[in-house]
This record gives sequence, C-alpha cells and structure tokens, in this order.
Amino acid sequence: MASSVQDAVILAAGNGDRFRNGSRHSKLTTPIGGTPLLIRTLTSARDAGIRDVHLVLGYDAEYVRRVATSGAPAGLRLHFYLNPQWHHENGLSVLAARDGVAGRAFAILMGDHIFEPTALESLRRARRQNGEALLGVDRATTAPDIVAEATKVQMVADRVTAIGKAVHPFDALDTGLFVCDDALFTALSESCSGGDTTLSAGVARLAAVQLVRGVDIGRARWCDVDTIDDLTMAEELTQLAPAT
Repeated sequence: MASSVQDAVILAAGNGDRFRNGSRHSKLTTPIGGTPLLIRTLTSARDAGIRDVHLVLGYDAEYVRRVATSGAPAGLRLHFYLNPQWHHENGLSVLAARDGVAGRAFAILMGDHIFEPTALESLRRARRQNGEALLGVDRATTAPDIVAEATKVQMVADRVTAIGKAVHPFDALDTGLFVCDDALFTALSESCSGGDTTLSAGVARLAAVQLVRGVDIGRARWCDVDTIDDLTMAEELTQLAPAT
C-alpha cells in the first residue's frame, strides 16, 4: 500500500557526549547557519509532508522543549514525551513515543541529522506492506570519514539483511530515516528485553524475517552531527541549493 505518513517520532533525548563545545545544553540547540539543529530537523520534516511530530526528550529536556516550541515552523503540531533512561541507547526513546503513534504508520528521524526533505519524501511515497519497515539508504556516499562513522547495511536487492556500525561488507549507509508501524515496537521490546537497547537491534529483528526494505534516497543530501568537526559539513549542506 502507498504510504500517507503524517506522523514522525524524532529522537532528541541523548546528551551528545561526543559533541564538546563548552555548553551544558543539548547539542540539538546548537546553531547551524544561525538556526538550531533541532529546528532544521523539524523544518525538513514539515517540508517533507509531516504534520505531527512526536518529540522524545531526555537530557536537558526543558530547554530542548523551549527551543522546539519557540522555533518550530508553522504547520507542525508538537507532542512531547520523556525518556528517563536517555543515557541508554535510542531504542528506548522510540518506545517512549509508542502510545502517541500506535495503530498507524510513522516516520522515525534523528534529532541530530540534517536532511533534505526529498530524502524523507522518498520514504513517504514508497509502497509499504503492513509490518514492514522502510529505511532510507545512501548508496552514493563514499567519503571515508562519513563511512567510518555511519551505521551500515547489507542488502539483497532492496531487502536489508544486516544493519550495524560494524557490518562488513556493506552495500549502503543508514541515513537514520525510517517509516514503520507497530511491528517495530514489538521488535524493540524483544531486543530491549534481551539487553540491546539500540534502534538498530529492533530493526535487525525485522530484517531477520525480511521485513525491512531499503529505499534509496538518490542524490538527496544528509548529515549526522556527532562531533564539533561535523559542524563544518552541516554548515556547507545548509548553504547548498536543493538537490534535483
């Protein structure tokens, strides 16, 4: 069936311990080209067709909430959730928003990723079966510094067969953009119960039963802001004309 996704879960709970700029505030509030990183993520989500954002907070929750509320673009409704276990991996943040999106398809976005709206639009337009997760994949980027930091995926045709930082060999990079449904919550609950609280672990469980499909984002650009050094690439991306 064709996707008509209107909701996005945005993960904004982590403390960004690799991002050291001397501030005690969340890295998501750091300006990129004069605009807080999180607001750029929210704006790209809105421009890609998202109308309801389910923002999962944790570290520096009240300040992040204020930044989101004051800077969110028009046409976007914000819903907030708290992950008190934000010091663990991001699968727990996805589960924190479960009640807000239960029973319908939703996107998952990383609060510290900048992306062109066309990347998410590719996933929203793609056909998806019930229980299936779509993952935006990048087959084009080969820069060694980006590849070294990225989560990687193995694929057979368009089916994701393995996902993780240490996957080798790999066929594409995980962009951190997903479209999925309640099946992911079940998979995440199982993986967290087994001691692995990463989002990738839940996705891997779905991949093991052929329920994860890669959607190539083509020439759309994206950037994962993990460290201070990543700010340069993020600034450059925001200054470029949109990909066509």
